[in-house]
Amino acid sequence: MNFPNRVYHLFGPVPSRRLGRSLGIDTMPHKVCSFDCVYCQLGKTTVKTLERKEYVPYDEIISDLDRYLTINRDFDYITFSGSGEPTLHNRIGELIEAVKKRTDKPVAVLTNGSMLWDASVRDELLPADLVLPSLDAGNQDFFEKINRPCPGLVFEHVADGLEKFSRQFKGEIWLEVFLIGGILDPYLQAETLSGLTRKIAPTRIQLNTAVRPPCESKVKPVSRANMTELLKYFPASAEVVADYSAILHNEKKQAERDDILNLLLRRPCTSEDIAGSLSVHHIETLKILEELVAENLVRVTNENGKNFYRGIITNNSDGE
Repeated sequence: MNFPNRVYHLFGPVPSRRLGRSLGIDTMPHKVCSFDCVYCQLGKTTVKTLERKEYVPYDEIISDLDRYLTINRDFDYITFSGSGEPTLHNRIGELIEAVKKRTDKPVAVLTNGSMLWDASVRDELLPADLVLPSLDAGNQDFFEKINRPCPGLVFEHVADGLEKFSRQFKGEIWLEVFLIGGILDPYLQAETLSGLTRKIAPTRIQLNTAVRPPCESKVKPVSRANMTELLKYFPASAEVVADYSAILHNEKKQAERDDILNLLLRRPCTSEDIAGSLSVHHIETLKILEELVAENLVRVTNENGKNFYRGIITNNSDGE
């Protein structure tokens, strides 16, 4: 896509370790969320809230999708994710149904699970094919330390909502458990989660860690060997999420600055990630990244030996 003058509400497709090539739909302004997780790759939450409303106009999202589908259907999933918590959008159920009328690609919702205590939110997610909630804590203390929730959110309510949704939802639920090194003992974290994940009984349990630059620099990734050992705390359906390597297509296209910046405003990526997800030449991608860094539109950080590029939010990045 090359739609000038504003950041649109679709991004990618991005290379996802869990969903292959995922076309993102962003229903929220930057970092409007119910959590302020210490490991978040997008930085600190700017507006922490439980208020549900039409943060991004429904008509704008559907217009962007209609335009996109006329030029590209080369992706594996359409995923509601991006700059904040998508279930805070009060028309997410309508958006899911509208997407499913326009394409046969499976629809996924990537959520922190914080709003599933609300029966209306659970109902709105029922038309989706796949829901990927997260659960990083097994008690209120860890919940506060890891997720730093909006005041009023109680861990027991969040866990109960996940359990109720798991019984109600007919599609697949892939529960992400984000294990943290540096500021916590991941073994103790996993132990507190063990019984609860069995009670929720999702389709899959996927163990993740901070492979991308986290919000708090003290957060460190858990080693691959330790992640494998931590599987013992979880049911047999649990797996360690492997790094996703984008499959480069034989046919390359010219890189568009807007596409790259649009992607990096939502997700830190390596140059290889960008080249693979947008099917562009790696050398051309690097040239554009150098320009964006020089123009102070993108910054680069080194994390675990890899350079990650991240879009810099400016006053006009919301497209007005």
